[in-house]
Amino acid sequence: MSTKDSPERDMERLAGPPPHVLIIQAPYYADVVGGMRQGALRVLDAAGATGEVVDVAGAYELPAALRMALRAGKHEGFLLLGCVVRGETDHYTFICQAVCQGVMDISAETGVPLGFGLLTVDTLDQAVARSRDDRMNKGAEAAHALLGQLRLARRIAA
Repeated sequence: MSTKDSPERDMERLAGPPPHVLIIQAPYYADVVGGMRQGALRVLDAAGATGEVVDVAGAYELPAALRMALRAGKHEGFLLLGCVVRGETDHYTFICQAVCQGVMDISAETGVPLGFGLLTVDTLDQAVARSRDDRMNKGAEAAHALLGQLRLARRIAA
């Protein structure tokens, strides 16, 4: 979904106990990822979620950190945040493909409730536009996706 088309979303509390979530962030672009995190926390707080934030070196480390966190078994859901900006080499393509495939593999294998907020953009201006404090914040959008997955997981388990 494009940022321009992102729908206005209601912030609803989940039925049952507050979810405990882990935000794993790659703050290479600290201002961008910080803006996404603030958008996500606004949504998670409104839903009554509790949690914590951990940092990894870069986007490439997100799948491995998710796997480590799953093994620890302390969180009901996970939110991944990061940003990769296209440069002059193929590095962007390799990193984006590896991260997205790694996260998808873990998600499909485990069914863990997950919100995936990795910006893959051509310019830093595009990243900034997607991390502002408005309805188009991709961190908030990923948090809504996480809450939807948590809601589904609880419904299926009931």
